[in-house]
Amino acid sequence: MKILLFGASGTAGGGVLGACLASPRVESVRAVTRRPLPDAGARLESITHHDFLDFTAIATAFARVDAGLFCLGKSVTQVGDEAEYRRITRDFAMAAARTLHTASPAAVFHYVSGHGAALDSSRMWARVKAEAESELIDTFGAVCWRPAAIDGEPSPSSPGAYRFIRPLYPLLRRFRGLYITAEDIGRAMLQATAEKQRAVILENAAIRDLADRSVERTGPAA
Repeated sequence: MKILLFGASGTAGGGVLGACLASPRVESVRAVTRRPLPDAGARLESITHHDFLDFTAIATAFARVDAGLFCLGKSVTQVGDEAEYRRITRDFAMAAARTLHTASPAAVFHYVSGHGAALDSSRMWARVKAEAESELIDTFGAVCWRPAAIDGEPSPSSPGAYRFIRPLYPLLRRFRGLYITAEDIGRAMLQATAEKQRAVILENAAIRDLADRSVERTGPAA
């Protein structure tokens, strides 16, 4: 597989990147980031870009890939208002999916949403994520992921609260609907791509099931 990845410097995206680079299924990873990533070998190409509403300048990076993994996002506690949150959460993803569809029509777009996303929610972030899911599925047949507590390495942009509560996350490990590692999200994405899944929303337990299938088929490193 040839993978295009967004958000590789974040908690979820960093784990997804690690899973991709560890997998024998993955031929190469192109990571679109605002800042260059550390060198991680010949299979990783770091592509620096700043305008996530317009990918014209790097459109060639979207060509001849099998999957786009969109792990980019910010906590609602880190944005100023709903308009800014919608721009990052929905508009960036739609722009990336649109460019991918044009350059690689057969590729699948994976969108990391969140546990609790719902169109009728009283919480703004949950409505915006659900709206993004709906548009991405209807327009591009995207696969949307709703992880719960993600156990991964904090990034420089992680909310301070995440660093404080993360040590408690492993206590949730036995609850398949509540806990997942960032690497398992990546394994699940690769497995879903191999299974040619499209236009589906996957809750946390289903994500862990896919990750388990990936390990069964390719080994723990994948």
